[in-house]
Amino acid sequence: MDQQLKQLMKELGEAINESLSDSEQIAEVVARIKEGGYDIFLVLEATIGVSKQGEHTTDKTSLVSTLSTNAELKISDQDMKFLKSLRIKLDDEDD
Repeated sequence: MDQQLKQLMKELGEAINESLSDSEQIAEVVARIKEGGYDIFLVLEATIGVSKQGEHTTDKTSLVSTLSTNAELKISDQDMKFLKSLRIKLDDEDD
């Protein structure tokens, strides 16, 4: 995939992420879930197929690109307890 297309795909991913982040409807539902006493995290993956106009290809794997942003890992206290029960220690965990 050429650099210009990679950049455009990155921009598309950022635009999708920003539009979801700015959605009042999503924010309202998330707030109601939290009010119900639940912690929530949302992970979405978008798969987009691209091909040059006029080209016909049968290799579907060459047409797929997955958008992702640099997601931040969020670990709750419950996650930490579970990891510790498995004797898993995170690198940046305070001693």
